[in-house]
Amino acid sequence: MIYKKFGKLDVDISIISLGGHEYLPTGASRGFNENFKLATQPDYIFEGFGQENRKKVLAAAFDNGINFFDVTQDTEKEALGRNLKEVKIPYEIYIQTRPEGMGYTYDQNNVKMAKYDLLKIEIQRILKMLQREQIEFLNIPFMKAALDYDVEYLDKIRYNIEALKKEGLIRFACADTFSGEHTYLKQIEADCFDGVYINFNFGDHQPKNKVFPTAKEKGLGVITREAYMKGKLFKIAEEIGFTDKPKLAKAALRWCLAYDEVTTVVYGTGKANHLLEALSVLDNLEITEEDLAIIEQIKQSNLFTEFETLKNSEFVG
Repeated sequence: MIYKKFGKLDVDISIISLGGHEYLPTGASRGFNENFKLATQPDYIFEGFGQENRKKVLAAAFDNGINFFDVTQDTEKEALGRNLKEVKIPYEIYIQTRPEGMGYTYDQNNVKMAKYDLLKIEIQRILKMLQREQIEFLNIPFMKAALDYDVEYLDKIRYNIEALKKEGLIRFACADTFSGEHTYLKQIEADCFDGVYINFNFGDHQPKNKVFPTAKEKGLGVITREAYMKGKLFKIAEEIGFTDKPKLAKAALRWCLAYDEVTTVVYGTGKANHLLEALSVLDNLEITEEDLAIIEQIKQSNLFTEFETLKNSEFVG
């Protein structure tokens, strides 16, 4: 494994980390694609998470030095907490997770996250599920609507982060949003976050222009997700008849890791052998001529053009 310092923190993170999603036979993530309302409802636990196959994925992660784990919905949190009691943890690890039902569009204007008493209770609830004493990285994902609704919103978030750290409930906090560049920059400029969690791939690449340089200037680590465009990358490849998925997957990972600002790429899989295949990029992180040729080939797809146009529009407005 290769590790990078997380921004200005004295913390080294594996450059490939493991996401908490589990998957349906179709390849879609479980929970969100089974019942979205229940997947974002606090304390709702879907059946069948954290079973033998997932424990094999975790064991492969530990065998290969992954030390950063991201979980989203409560089912993933509960499963990870349980699995970490069943699979031996060989070294210090870092878990990133978010408050349930408070972020993104799950709570109007993200009002709950701005109220310390509610947020503290939520963190304590999460810690019980994770069976841990502290959340290493708390993901705080609010939308532009929160800033528009409450001019003091960032001040409240800053206070909440500082208070949670003082009480020892969290170590660090990461900024996140689906409101695009403007909100990310506001979050970074608030000087209360230690890192940024963000979509980044060669079709959704706008973060490299302003968000990455600003994050680097402020000493923030950068965690990226969706290297495979939520699986759309492989459907795009099918459109043009490109069938070598392992080569495409490695090209996409190397493209993301080529950006120095990127601390780690969150990788999601339901199969240990897929994780091992992805980790083989560590043998040669330099993006190759073949990688670039594959990426250029993918860019010729009409589906890719549609995806890139949509993501550019969503991110920069």
